[in-house]
Amino acid sequence: MIAIVDYGMGNLGSMLNMFKRLGVRASIESKTEHICRAEKLVLPGVGAFDTAMQKINALPGLREVLERKARVEKVPILGVCLGMQILVDSSEEGRHAGLGWIPGRALRFPKQDGLKVPHMGWNIAKINFPSSLTVNLENESRYYFVHSYYVEVENPQHSIMHSYYGVAFDSAIGRDNIFGVQFHPEKSHGFGMNVLKNFAVL
Repeated sequence: MIAIVDYGMGNLGSMLNMFKRLGVRASIESKTEHICRAEKLVLPGVGAFDTAMQKINALPGLREVLERKARVEKVPILGVCLGMQILVDSSEEGRHAGLGWIPGRALRFPKQDGLKVPHMGWNIAKINFPSSLTVNLENESRYYFVHSYYVEVENPQHSIMHSYYGVAFDSAIGRDNIFGVQFHPEKSHGFGMNVLKNFAVL
């Protein structure tokens, strides 16, 4: 069973609906005892980096459960949008430390003529390194993005996919059992459905 972690920052309903369309067992969970029993976790997220980390750290037992699932049990975990950004060490958006599961940082898009921030709409993601998350994906699939900050991982081999919006940025990352996508797979039609299908069979 996949637990979509409800820590007060996610677009939960549409993610759950996409898994239902795939015929995958998933549920929205906020109680640590239910998250403990999950075989896979999805960390969604919409909003500010510091707020997300404050909520995770403040909810009784949640941070400890997430750390155990990630580092000890090594269950597959997928961070989505802000949920991907909190997988890395830090963000220019705030002062709090991220989960630090994939070395890297989140940076704000620079101001450039003709490019609005946030980066909003459809964009291409190109595959850097084949991964279990990219099985049967076209090399230049299109996904839906909404974000003002982008991730830059330290190790290039942790960058599964990249996109371009004034600057090149990591649009999908992965290290061992931990994965993240900057785009919204639940809003990306067939392309996003394929990504979630790949995650579901890990």
